[in-house]
Amino acid sequence: MVAIRLKKIGRKHVQQYRIVVEDSRYTAGGRVLEVLGNFSPATKPYTIRLDAEKVKAWISKGAQLSPKVRSLLELEAKKIV
Repeated sequence: MVAIRLKKIGRKHVQQYRIVVEDSRYTAGGRVLEVLGNFSPATKPYTIRLDAEKVKAWISKGAQLSPKVRSLLELEAKKIV
């Protein structure tokens, strides 16, 4: 199964994450199929850069969202509307 999840790339006290597509059989730090965007909770307000077309394409192929990524996408949808 393919999962869309967060991968930590920042250092201590300067968290940054990539929103990536990975095979769920590997650990969260494992092989990445594609990078979909970035999430930075350390900035005020937090920033999310995301390629929405790629996310839609992966979901249509059957990729599952992790709970955190799902909540981030819902927050972004509310900001846009």
